[in-house]
Formats: sequence, C-alpha cells, structure tokens
Amino acid sequence: MFKLTINVYLIFLFVLTSNLIFVKNSVSQILDITTPAKQVMIYDHEADEVLFEKNADEIMKPASMAKVMTAYIVFDKLKDKSLQMSDTFLVSNKAWRMGGSRSFLELNSDVSIKDLLLGLIVQSGNDAAVVLAEGISGDEEAFAREMNRYAKILGMKNSYFTNSTGWPHPDLETTSRDLIILTKNIINNFPKLYMLFNEKVFTYNNIKQSNRNPLLYSMNGADGLKTGHTNESGYGLIGSINKNNRRVSIIINGLNSKKKRTFESKRLFNIVFRETALLSLFNNQKSLAKANVWLGKEAQIDLVAQQPFKKIISPVEFNKTKIKLKWMDPIAAPIFKGDIIGEIFITIPGKKIIKEKLISAQNVEIMSSFMRVKSMLKFLLYGDLVAR
Repeated sequence: MFKLTINVYLIFLFVLTSNLIFVKNSVSQILDITTPAKQVMIYDHEADEVLFEKNADEIMKPASMAKVMTAYIVFDKLKDKSLQMSDTFLVSNKAWRMGGSRSFLELNSDVSIKDLLLGLIVQSGNDAAVVLAEGISGDEEAFAREMNRYAKILGMKNSYFTNSTGWPHPDLETTSRDLIILTKNIINNFPKLYMLFNEKVFTYNNIKQSNRNPLLYSMNGADGLKTGHTNESGYGLIGSINKNNRRVSIIINGLNSKKKRTFESKRLFNIVFRETALLSLFNNQKSLAKANVWLGKEAQIDLVAQQPFKKIISPVEFNKTKIKLKWMDPIAAPIFKGDIIGEIFITIPGKKIIKEKLISAQNVEIMSSFMRVKSMLKFLLYGDLVAR
C-alpha cells in the first residue's frame, strides 16, 4: 500500500458548487469598516458567517422594522393553513385611527389577508399591522405577547415587542443581531411568501404607494426587507441581496436622515460584494477522485467530501486557494459508503490549513475466497493490485 496525494485546482472544484446552505455558526468579523450607523450587522447566509458588526448587541428601537415580526407570524399562520390569503379581517376604529404610515383602509371594511400583507410590507401601513394583530389574536396586546413568544422560539434573546407596528413605546426593544436572526428565519422558512418584500408598488382604495426600501430600485438582487424610522430610533433598514448564488443581509440603524440611510446601506453592500468572495466546495457529492480497491468486487471506488464547505475569503485569497487530496491506495475491501478514506487539505494564503474528510461514495464487497486467492497470486506474479 502507498499514500496517494492529488493536487486539485480550485477552478475544477468550484464547478461542483450549488446553493445548498451549510451552517457553520462562525461569528468571525472579516471586514474592516467605518460607518456612522450606530448599530450594524452584516451577515452572509450561505456561509452562516457574520462579516461585520458594530454594537450588534446594543439595545435599540426597531421602529417599523418590527413589522417583519408581524409578517413572520402571518406567514407562519398561512403556512400551517390556519389562515388563507383570501380570508378577511375587519378594520377596527383603533386600526383606522392609526397615525404614521398608512394603507388607507376604510373603517369597518373587510380586507383580505393578501391586501393587509401588501399594505404592511409595501406601504408599511400601521393600520394594516393593527388589523392583522387584532384579527389573529383579538387585540394588539395579545398579539404582542405572541410576537414575544415567537422571538423566544427563534432565539431573539434581547428583543421585546409591545405592538405590531413598531410604534414608540418605552419597553419596545431589539438588537441588530436579533433582527438578523429574524431575517434569516423569514427567508429560510417562507421562501415563497418572502417574495412579497420585493413588491415595489401596491394600490389600495385607489391610492398607489411605492415600497419604501430604496435598495429595490438601485441594487441588483435586492429583494427585501424593511425600513424604519422614529425620532428615538433614527433611520434604520433591514436589507437583503441575493446575487451570484450568494445572499447577504444587512441591519443598519441610528442614522440621522433618509438620504444617509440609502447611501450607507448601498455603500456597505458594495463593500461586501467587492471585498469578499464565497468559497463554496463539495456541494453535490460529486466524485473528486477514484481510489483502487484491494480484494474487492469492484476495482475502484469514488471518493467524495464528507460534507459541503463554505467560507468567506477575499477575491485574492480565492484565486490562490489550493486543494490537496490524500489517501492510502489501494483500499482493502470490504468498504462501506461513508467510510473515511483520507483527507482534503484546503490551503488559503495566510491562513491555517483546513482539513476535511474524504469518504467512500459507495459500498464494495469483499471477493469470494477463491477470487481472493487468485488475486493475491496474480499480485505476487505480476504486481497487479486487482484481478478480473
């Protein structure tokens, strides 16, 4: 037996990539950014990696970004079929009198869940949010308790909701880290319903209103989610862009103007996609190499990576990354699918070598006693590893 080493060029392996998400739970910050926003978090969904954070656990006011939790609960009710898009809720006097951004719902009218969702998401309608809250839970206070129950389930440890709208309240609070958790879950758990956040225009009661998210009109791949503003919170935004098989989401808050919010969110996204690259390998369990088998019913087996690999690196590092495969060859039968055969070495310039497992892609049974004797004799006489 001898050790076999194969150097594999990254360009070959990158062909194997897909959109499969492999969660790695890394919280390393790899971008060096200065920003006037008071609270920031930048998150890569595919690598499950925080790229940058500033005061990510600092308590802040979400303003209308709280409506994403309202949407999450409605989405969940639609998913479990306790609600239908065609169901209607009655517009109460409280909802009709709500100030701030509105969907211009008529008092005592019945409005469909679909129109209420579009009013909530596109127009940021406070009236729509209250109608949804009252329709689901009976009153807004009970719905706020439901919001907090969901927050606990999702792992939003530093959030407390007091209403469905984000309307100013002394006890209303969240963090940018918690809003990333909410964003990640609403995108992953409701991919079809999430597309409502990409709607640019909604007309209701003959009033046409445009989505307040500036990214939808100026950034390729932008498809969500929500702006927010109160005097106490400043200007904030939850933004998400899906581009080049890579999704990145950003939370910013505490800016002092709508113009700065637009500029800063676009600037941060541009930095991310310019200065980082997604190294995505081994997603499809395709064969990386073939190994010889000793005394097996098959002459060779396919070797594959034990699991997908995703990491955020710089474009320069990406171009210089090298892959090496090592295993002992031949491999004695019997072999079972998933057996660890060797190792994969991923070398990224300036970083510690990363090791992944190389495994068998299939089972190989051992030869019969007669064939084993025949194979061993052939090896002794001719040096062949296998016999057929």
